[in-house]
Amino acid sequence: MISLNLTGATRLNIIVGDPIAQVKSPGGVTKAFVDRGYDGILVPVQVDSAHLNGLLTAATEIRNLDGIIVTVPHKFACFEFCASSTERSRLLGSVNIMRRRPEGGWDGDIVDGLGFVGAVLANGGDPTRKRALLVGAGGAGSAIAMALVEAGVRSLAIHDNDVARRDQLIAKLTTLRRAEIHAGSADPSNFDLVANATPLGMKAGDPLPVDVSKLKPGTFVGCVITSPAVSPLVEAARLLGCPTSTGTDMYNALQSSMIDFLLVRDGSR
Repeated sequence: MISLNLTGATRLNIIVGDPIAQVKSPGGVTKAFVDRGYDGILVPVQVDSAHLNGLLTAATEIRNLDGIIVTVPHKFACFEFCASSTERSRLLGSVNIMRRRPEGGWDGDIVDGLGFVGAVLANGGDPTRKRALLVGAGGAGSAIAMALVEAGVRSLAIHDNDVARRDQLIAKLTTLRRAEIHAGSADPSNFDLVANATPLGMKAGDPLPVDVSKLKPGTFVGCVITSPAVSPLVEAARLLGCPTSTGTDMYNALQSSMIDFLLVRDGSR
């Protein structure tokens, strides 16, 4: 149980998204703040794309607001609002965390990929020299793709119904010169690792992001979805004998990185 002493001195942090009810981070991040001696809370804020810029403009003027966590679908738009960002954010053009800069404006980073790879490793997987398939080239998917490349995959196939977005990501990752990057499909045959970075599975009746009938036992299947806790894809993969990681595993692996970033106020990396 979190023991809070909320006063006028308590610092505010928000997590923005649309929808927002599915996020699990407000309680965990607030507890981490308390554990680290920082008098702050994290509050969920639902805002659609049409009103995001207005919210960010107002947030900049809220002087007791220190940080912003960004979720679907705002990671690319929030990057454009940052005055500075990490190298990986600049390559991908997206952020999932923002902290107020002492000199004004916001500094951004994206650590979704670190969380995904951390979850794979924590569940007995290893991306090194693996043939990987990523489904979903949005903000989280882009970060996961980059992290998989940096973790040493032999090849990475990327599938997204938005072909232009897929091809833009392939072009960005190719500049790293670290792995073979190419377009993929929903067919997971002949892959060692499958990553779902789409929201498919959050709603009842959603189609599965890949054809699970073509999954082979032993293929590692990771998913970003946190609600339900075990996504339909992960459930189906487990029935086939595949090792898996969940969105909650991913969040648990990245929370420390988010807190580290948010609590540094001098702009150091």
